[in-house]
Amino acid sequence: MSFETLFTAVAVSHGGRRGHSETTDGSVKADLAMPKDGVLEPGKTTPEHLFAAGYAACFGGALEAVSKAKGVDASGAEVTIAVSFGKVEGGFGLAARITGMIPGKSAAEVLDLLEAAHKVCPYSKAVRGNIEVELAAA
Repeated sequence: MSFETLFTAVAVSHGGRRGHSETTDGSVKADLAMPKDGVLEPGKTTPEHLFAAGYAACFGGALEAVSKAKGVDASGAEVTIAVSFGKVEGGFGLAARITGMIPGKSAAEVLDLLEAAHKVCPYSKAVRGNIEVELAAA
């Protein structure tokens, strides 16, 4: 498989999960914290929040592309991705739930498009076989 770079994003992190991460171009800056009892400190985020936001945007693009290729109007489509951090055998891991909604489309139609998008989305390709991913239609 050959890879042709279209652009590269670079981020630097200091202090791990309780530190600060930002891109070298300054477009993303995030102070990080671990939620305590499920509650996150105001003004802080987690690596999972950042991953969920990126995955949702990328998956949304893939959903638009597969919808267009199938001749489906996906105007107003919405993708919600919940990324969970938890314990797995041997340490910690992630799981994701991708929920899609397209106005005027049935759950079955949306699920079909979500499955097609999941096959081509770069984030989905990156996590395939590494984390549990569930697809659902809203």
